[in-house]
Amino acid sequence: MTDNTDHIWTRAEVESPCIKICVIHSESRLCTGCLRSIDEIGAWSRFSPEVRSAIMAELPNRAGQITKRRGGRAARLKS
Repeated sequence: MTDNTDHIWTRAEVESPCIKICVIHSESRLCTGCLRSIDEIGAWSRFSPEVRSAIMAELPNRAGQITKRRGGRAARLKS
């Protein structure tokens, strides 16, 4: 007898873009890992597949909203 339960674990939903680097950028308020907002992260499991797909399509455009800090403490001490 073969086990046909594999189909139970196959889900046709949009996967989370989480890459387990969960740091919220202070200015953009986006996660530096997946580029979602805190609200999007919190509600992800409740979103419809259409909403998830729309967010996923928008994520590449958000990368420019996260700027790297320049200088840090060393730059401040030079002033």
